[in-house]
Amino acid sequence: MKLTILGCYSATPRVNTNPTAQVLDIKSHLFLIDCGEGTQVQLRKNKIKFSRIKHIFISHLHGDHYFGLAGLISTFKLLTREADLHIYGPKGLKEVITLQMKLSDSWTNYKLIFHELTLKESHLIFEDDKVEVHTIPLDHRIYTNGFLFKEKDGERKLNIGAVEEAKIDVAYYRKLKQGFDVENNEGKLINNELVTKSGPKPKSYAFCSDTGYNESIIPIIKEVNLLYHESTFLEKHLNLAKSTKHSTVKQAASIAKQANVGKLILGHYSTRYDDLKSFKTEAKEIFESVELAKDGKTFEI
Repeated sequence: MKLTILGCYSATPRVNTNPTAQVLDIKSHLFLIDCGEGTQVQLRKNKIKFSRIKHIFISHLHGDHYFGLAGLISTFKLLTREADLHIYGPKGLKEVITLQMKLSDSWTNYKLIFHELTLKESHLIFEDDKVEVHTIPLDHRIYTNGFLFKEKDGERKLNIGAVEEAKIDVAYYRKLKQGFDVENNEGKLINNELVTKSGPKPKSYAFCSDTGYNESIIPIIKEVNLLYHESTFLEKHLNLAKSTKHSTVKQAASIAKQANVGKLILGHYSTRYDDLKSFKTEAKEIFESVELAKDGKTFEI
């Protein structure tokens, strides 16, 4: 699993900083998470293939999180895209994008499939045989979701010594890896757990976009490997965090500690701060395993 930060600042884009957008590479999927202005330029800078993006997740309808979407959709058309594009986001997103396409006479030559979100509790919005994605209800000024990405249990590992001792034909190895009991060469049914071991522990990533301090998300993100949690303000600007329904660094760190996550990534910095060192310093007072997001930076699990 690999996370690439395309943009991690709040509000307006600047020469050297970009609004929120990320790409998560998980089990052969390339998921785009939020799409602020300039996202497609950042995709090119980071050499990410446009054609691999088949699912886009938009947290909420503030411009710094989705104003790059219409442009990206149009670019896909210019590149003669044929694959369907699934877009998950708040109710209203379909109306905004289709109106832009209509008024500019820029209808796509591929299918745009919108999955509009309205529920205020966590629910499953995507699933295949390898990955599942759940919403994380957040507390912002408008309807907002974060997203939890989870690998499913992989194949079991063969204990070759035990398999051979049990006299199981090689033709059944695939079934064993899939967790099935199988018959051996003598017609005896062999319990799968006697001849296999658990595969690698599934990995998980939680993206918590704009939100005030919200302990209700802790059970949803419990023990994820990697947590991105907005940290717009330092503690000295706690009053601004409260009035704008954003989080301070220490609040983000507190959520990470209570959820017992593997690592916390801070981001969505207010552009009022020129030096981000204080963000990491304040967070480490509460939670040790902390990294600062940076445009173009990657994180691997």
